[in-house]
Amino acid sequence: MVLRLAETLQVPLRERNAMLLAAGYAPLYRHTNLDTPDLDTPEAEAARGAMKLFMSQFEPYPVLVVDRYWNTLRMNTGAQRFLGLFPGCDSVTPHNGVRLVFHPQGLRPFLENWESVAARIIQRVHREAAANPSDEKMKCFLEELLGYPDVPSRWRMLDLGDAPPPFLTINYKWNKCTLRLFSTLTTFGTALDIALQELRIESFFPADEATRLVLTSG
Repeated sequence: MVLRLAETLQVPLRERNAMLLAAGYAPLYRHTNLDTPDLDTPEAEAARGAMKLFMSQFEPYPVLVVDRYWNTLRMNTGAQRFLGLFPGCDSVTPHNGVRLVFHPQGLRPFLENWESVAARIIQRVHREAAANPSDEKMKCFLEELLGYPDVPSRWRMLDLGDAPPPFLTINYKWNKCTLRLFSTLTTFGTALDIALQELRIESFFPADEATRLVLTSG
């Protein structure tokens, strides 16, 4: 009954395990590290191959593979090259795309539309925390972001009435010009492993011709 209810409500696998534990049952879904040497299953190998193909096919555009907390697990050469345009970003560790946006020594000084981008991100983290009430690490991450300098106090609340724009670019200040990118997220749609379900592949694309030329040069 627990699993049937969770499936109907499309509850994430992580929370399904929490529901099973609360009902007195053992967790059903495993949480594996795809890079664990002894994890040599066909499924794991297929997942690793898919990620590698995906990242290579989008060169020279940036691609990041991140976990549920936006920690970077993999990046392609395009992503390394792009981040290299902004000095000091490599000092923010562990590498985390969301943290880079909020950290004063990360990408924040280079973002022309920082407040618009950060506002969208913080609402997403709010929704992730609300959808996964047993995830204390997500709550701590949210508090970390809200604690950075000059983060508006109104962002401490989830804005349920917020109407996001249909399209938002991230505008980077670089070399006396503006680089405009947008991103897409790809997930494994039929994953039955927690780590695999939570994996996200974020791909960045140029939003104008000038940005495309910078990304494809060199």
